[in-house]
Amino acid sequence: MVGIAEVVGVVLFLAALVLTYTAWRRVRLLRAGGVHVALRSRVEENGRGWQLGVGRYRGDEFAWYRVFSLRAGPDRTIHRSDFEIDTRREPTEPEAYAMPVGARVLRCKTASGEVEIAMGPDALTGFLSWLESAPPGRSIPWAS
Repeated sequence: MVGIAEVVGVVLFLAALVLTYTAWRRVRLLRAGGVHVALRSRVEENGRGWQLGVGRYRGDEFAWYRVFSLRAGPDRTIHRSDFEIDTRREPTEPEAYAMPVGARVLRCKTASGEVEIAMGPDALTGFLSWLESAPPGRSIPWAS
């Protein structure tokens, strides 16, 4: 018969494994050129729905990995050719808790619908440079 102590021990061990994996995954992504990015797929006026993650550039794709996810691959992929910045704004007070320090919010249109992305100043500069650096002859929709 298995006692309560053994069950609790197994549950705690599994929880420690999950936490260790998510921490290792985040550090690995950041060391591979990732940047802190908050993203939300549904635009809500109350400031809810933001998810913290790490973004990484892969050629013409921006891959976004949610921080608290067990997936090996990206949770969302944005293709440069299907991306258009609609508006830029400062985060509202209820949103600020879920974003990198000094973040700006970009409301964007993608092939799969609207999405909002929040990045700190350095990450935003890199993201805009990546967006503008499309190969010659390719037209990228742009909003200044």
